[in-house]
Amino acid sequence: MSIIHPLLQKLQNDVQQLQKGLQPDHLSFWYQKVISDTKEMAPPWLQDKINIKQDPILPMKFNLDISKRAVRYFMIAVENNLSQMPYSTQLYFLKVQEILSFEMDKSLI
Repeated sequence: MSIIHPLLQKLQNDVQQLQKGLQPDHLSFWYQKVISDTKEMAPPWLQDKINIKQDPILPMKFNLDISKRAVRYFMIAVENNLSQMPYSTQLYFLKVQEILSFEMDKSLI
């Protein structure tokens, strides 16, 4: 019985940490950080074409309004910030990168 309790406590802590990384306010913080880094990297004429908007009704939904020319700067900013993010947030942004890559490839066809 003494071994099971610490294992369950560790499992519970791990699950709570994973859930914490996917909270809407947490994702919003990381989106703002990535967008600000993207705007710093992008040339001045592209900076106003990089925006993010969080849906007020569905807080887990974000509308990434970005020019096709600025996507590469966004991808670089995500890569630069991945190591600082919690694991579940990393997975989320890796999926965002995958979707953006797919959409960019689709627009080339």
